[in-house]
Amino acid sequence: MSKNPEEILAFVVEAAEDKKAADVVTLNLQGLSIIADYFVICHGNSETQVQAIASEARKKAHEYGVNIRGYEGIDTARWVLLDLGDVVLHVFHRDDREYYNIERLWSDAKVVERV
Repeated sequence: MSKNPEEILAFVVEAAEDKKAADVVTLNLQGLSIIADYFVICHGNSETQVQAIASEARKKAHEYGVNIRGYEGIDTARWVLLDLGDVVLHVFHRDDREYYNIERLWSDAKVVERV
């Protein structure tokens, strides 16, 4: 059984929050891009935390049977990208998040509010 984008989004955000990711932001890209429906952007305060956040999301994807299309940056742990198709997780090191500021690049996207 395949997961819809909102189900994938839910477990990705949960995984990030479980590992104490800071400033978790979800951008709705529907209608703006064919890259993905959602970007989840967060950061960790150390390379170890960045790796832990990304690894937890990867583990959850396997548990839910969601195909991982790409997994980049885990070795340096400065910007880890986990591509789950409709949802892309960006886990930055605290220092690099401000530098790249992808929230600004996607400023037309609506921020998804969690209930």
